[in-house]
Amino acid sequence: MSRKGKSITLSISERDKAELEALALTYGMTWGERPNISKLIEAIARQQLKIAPNHDWPRELIAALNRARTAAIDVGDIDTALAMAQLLLSRSELTIPLQQELERFVTQSIAPWRLEVDRYLQRQQPFQLSYQDATERIWNFTVRFAEIVTHDKRQYLDCWCEETTANQDLPELAHNWCLRLDRITDAAVTSVPGAWRSYLDTIDVELHLFGRLAFAYESKTAKDIVNQWHPDLPQTRQIIRQATSTFWLIREILPYGQDCEVVGPANVRAKVTTEISSIASRYA
Repeated sequence: MSRKGKSITLSISERDKAELEALALTYGMTWGERPNISKLIEAIARQQLKIAPNHDWPRELIAALNRARTAAIDVGDIDTALAMAQLLLSRSELTIPLQQELERFVTQSIAPWRLEVDRYLQRQQPFQLSYQDATERIWNFTVRFAEIVTHDKRQYLDCWCEETTANQDLPELAHNWCLRLDRITDAAVTSVPGAWRSYLDTIDVELHLFGRLAFAYESKTAKDIVNQWHPDLPQTRQIIRQATSTFWLIREILPYGQDCEVVGPANVRAKVTTEISSIASRYA
């Protein structure tokens, strides 16, 4: 003789009933082919399915996890970065820009060419990268050093390439290229003979910092080779930094305004002067 279970009555709207039935189907709680709400509730009661709030992650936690994801990218641990991106995408608390960024990263990261580039970077093996940009121009680069870095919240391949044509930086840095990865939809990657370099080309740039910035400045340990009070100028901090790109150097120091002066070399100072003049002309 079968034992009947105790019954309960749910007072819910047709919409809520439909939502429960959809959940029952999602988790396989059916009677034959029809969704069974009773089985769904029973599974929840027995903790076979767990209920958890999906809107309680604070912004600070989301930001910390995303910083950890980008840190994993910087060291070449793409698998970990992908796992963290997928975890974040499972949440409903994301802002639309962050969600779009993560979706682009996941889509781009699983592209075969991107995986192939990661393998070459891990093996420190030179390779040729060929791709077509949005204007249908074909680019070919023979890469002998590269690393994936984040500039302005975007992923880039900073690389030393044999090719210098069309590079708009100083001649000393013309072998350095900065390729934005989310703008490469497909690429051909092949091995090339030769040695792997240890780093990008660099130039030493002297900066003078004044006022509050001179006291509050936090050294960029990976870039700054001198950080001291100037021996001849009062209340002036002298920074000598190894720069690999004048574009990103200028983007970094412009927010410092009048509290930062590029002293030399002369060609770098001239590029900063041109940039500041262009900004001033907008307001003339």
